[in-house]
Amino acid sequence: MTWSEMQPLLEQACTETLVMVGWSTLIAVVGGLPLGILLVLTDKGGLLQNTVVNKVIGQIVNIGRSLPFIILMVALMNFTRWVTGTTIGSEAAIVPLAIGGIPFFARLVETAVREVDHGLVEAVQAMGGNTWTIVRKVLVPEALPSLIASTTTTVIALIGYSAMAGTVGGGGLGDLAVRYGYQRFETGLMWITVAVLAVAISLIQFAGDFAARALHRRGARSGPGPRLRLLKSGEPATADVGKVA
Repeated sequence: MTWSEMQPLLEQACTETLVMVGWSTLIAVVGGLPLGILLVLTDKGGLLQNTVVNKVIGQIVNIGRSLPFIILMVALMNFTRWVTGTTIGSEAAIVPLAIGGIPFFARLVETAVREVDHGLVEAVQAMGGNTWTIVRKVLVPEALPSLIASTTTTVIALIGYSAMAGTVGGGGLGDLAVRYGYQRFETGLMWITVAVLAVAISLIQFAGDFAARALHRRGARSGPGPRLRLLKSGEPATADVGKVA
């Protein structure tokens, strides 16, 4: 197979992979971020301590993470058909990718949020901050570098999942490698597909690491704690958490 024959196939496969990973990452972040924060808030000693809720959410997340992706795809076929009208193609693959990504990202978020200094939380509580204020002003901003790194890890994992989705007609680079590299013995095209995936993952990892380091350095330059503005009785009050703590 010549390069002129490979090029349109590679372009289509890259576009399908980009669509699958992009939408599934967005859904995973939107669904996994609040889920991970809720796991921290409802845990023992958390701001919304509730053992029953924490155990239920934790068990759901554990089940979602324990299933191999290929099995998850098969188990969700009826749901995927109900949502998209089909079980074949990149659009159908987004459903199991997103559902598999949510619990994966939620656990990473939980780990990142647990690393936030509890003294900052106590300082905001002392200033009258409610749970939403603490989440918005302390937990998410302080954990942002780790959250960026977690998102990078999730994107890379979803690229691997999308390649597996190609083995059952999900489209993308995985499907291209199977149909041409394996079934038609086009070894050259298969190795080009491998190289494209390797380069893409390396670039994503580099960009994620760069963003996480940049945020971490900016946070270090801003001092030991964020400046929080809390509204009490309609009057603005600015306090330096570092001084309060």
